[in-house]
Amino acid sequence: MSLDRAIAAIRNREVVGLPTDTVYGIGADPLSEEAVARLYELKGRPELKPVGLLVASLEQAEILGEIEGVAADLASQHWPGALTLVVTPKVILANWVGDTQRRTVGLRVPDHPVAIELLSAVGPLAVTSANLSGGRESMSDEDARAVFGDLVSVYVEGLAPGGESSTVVDLTGSEIVVLRQGPVFI
Repeated sequence: MSLDRAIAAIRNREVVGLPTDTVYGIGADPLSEEAVARLYELKGRPELKPVGLLVASLEQAEILGEIEGVAADLASQHWPGALTLVVTPKVILANWVGDTQRRTVGLRVPDHPVAIELLSAVGPLAVTSANLSGGRESMSDEDARAVFGDLVSVYVEGLAPGGESSTVVDLTGSEIVVLRQGPVFI
């Protein structure tokens, strides 16, 4: 099964493909500088553009970031779902995971059973859409394989039914700032 292979690959600091509720993604262990650097290299993502984390649950998110007040309210209303909350991290993450200059990290609980199963098994993952930077997002493992081929270690089979990247809101200031509008309106 590809899920078992994906778990082994992540533990081996490799990049894997995974379906989410929004778009198909590629992900890596956020605590491994090597794995996160590989993720950026594959995507051609600018180093100054931080990547967020997918987590299996609110409880996982609370270990990584400050989920209280408005953030807790939004999480309870929209998680699992297509809302990324940018909050202050509680832990030290690999370079490029979150914004180390601003001390922020984006967290999201996807509404996809396969993604949740993977995240429950391995913990949080640094995940970005499975496309070359600036390119069209992939909606399936087949789409992602067409972009990255054998450069991604394992593609977990599945579709991303949402078809649109998540809404991203920054909750680190005195007001909510929408950084990217997606399917969730705040």
